[in-house]
Amino acid sequence: QLHLVESGGGLVQPGGSLRLSCVASRAILSTFIQYTMAWYRHAPGKERELVASITSGGTTNYGHDMKGRFTISRDNSKKTIRLQMNSLNAEDTAVYFCKGTNGATDYWGQGTQVTVSS
Repeated sequence: QLHLVESGGGLVQPGGSLRLSCVASRAILSTFIQYTMAWYRHAPGKERELVASITSGGTTNYGHDMKGRFTISRDNSKKTIRLQMNSLNAEDTAVYFCKGTNGATDYWGQGTQVTVSS
């Protein structure tokens, strides 16, 4: 079972960067590595969308128009994934959620707010 805790959100100016982290705080390593991890975001008035995902082996997949400014990474030894976000703009304002899936069960974190504004 995964208990996902996100951190790193906040207010940033346009053009700035943020790094989000998500820790599977209660999982043991052998459980964590069974899960593909991902970041999603949900902006007001919009559908929730995939930002990026990463398998235990490090294979990544990015949502539409996400690759280039966003980079997902994973440290299995720390049961952590991260999302490096660069060149942020107002359209990136959203709640960012961490998700873990093993194909049968999905776990979600509580989300962290990212606001891009001057």
